[in-house]
Amino acid sequence: MRDDYSGLNALAAVADKRSFTAAAAQLSVTPSALSQSIRALEERVGVRLLQRTTRSVGLTEAGERFLAQLRPAMASIHAAFESLDAVRGRPSGTLRLNVPRLAIAAVLDSILGDFLAANPELKLDIVVDDGITNIVEHGFDAGIRLGETLDKDVVALRVTDDLRMTVVGSPAYLSARGRPKHPRDLHAHDCINFRHLRSGTVYRWEFSDKGRDLTVAVEGRLIVNDNELMIRGALDGVGLAYVMEHTVERELADKRLVRVLSNYCPPFPGLFLYYPSRTQLPLKLRALVDFLRARRSGARTS
Repeated sequence: MRDDYSGLNALAAVADKRSFTAAAAQLSVTPSALSQSIRALEERVGVRLLQRTTRSVGLTEAGERFLAQLRPAMASIHAAFESLDAVRGRPSGTLRLNVPRLAIAAVLDSILGDFLAANPELKLDIVVDDGITNIVEHGFDAGIRLGETLDKDVVALRVTDDLRMTVVGSPAYLSARGRPKHPRDLHAHDCINFRHLRSGTVYRWEFSDKGRDLTVAVEGRLIVNDNELMIRGALDGVGLAYVMEHTVERELADKRLVRVLSNYCPPFPGLFLYYPSRTQLPLKLRALVDFLRARRSGARTS
């Protein structure tokens, strides 16, 4: 039975990751050991469950049906193991989180060491992902996302104050090109565009004009899919950049970048830890919830 369960875990991991290498890393085994587990499972059930090619791996039709019926039972088994933590009185195991890149500086940088030190039997498995991932389908315990992107049926805990976007440019650029007074003035400027990696679409800059939402499709000679590269371009005078204000605090303080159009960039709900609604929260997730709640409460009172 133990070998069967390890094969089922291996199958689920490969199905989620669509990669033996990534699945092996998640399960802390070698790709060879993972492949052997799945091969043994396929031999036991007498059906091919995975379709392998030189470029990809995925479930066969039989594998999809098999795994769909297994997932509820596997979730119950995981819950049973997690219930033992409550008996022991301390969180243990692996806590899997899905977070966007902007959460690294805003949340994770300030808690990682302290949280792991406070919970010596816990491991953190963090995937940085700027897409909107279904954390249940992909086996995550929780995620961090902007409040405006969360579904209504999740439990959410605020982990930052409201955030704000800002338009910034270098002093040299603004001296040469002038300051835009209204978002529509951006059409006369070089702007650094951001392309979403998954969809391939270019982000339209969002503003508020007297309470009304306004989006602007800007033009420029630089398109990137990385926030730090966008800031680098603004510092080098390539053009104006539209970024999270907290990501350029140092550059603004040093006056290497200058803020413009501030009146058109209102605050919006910040980052939240979120997870599926559960009647009994696993102790490992409860440890993170309590830690973040205490950290935020201390920050507000200090």
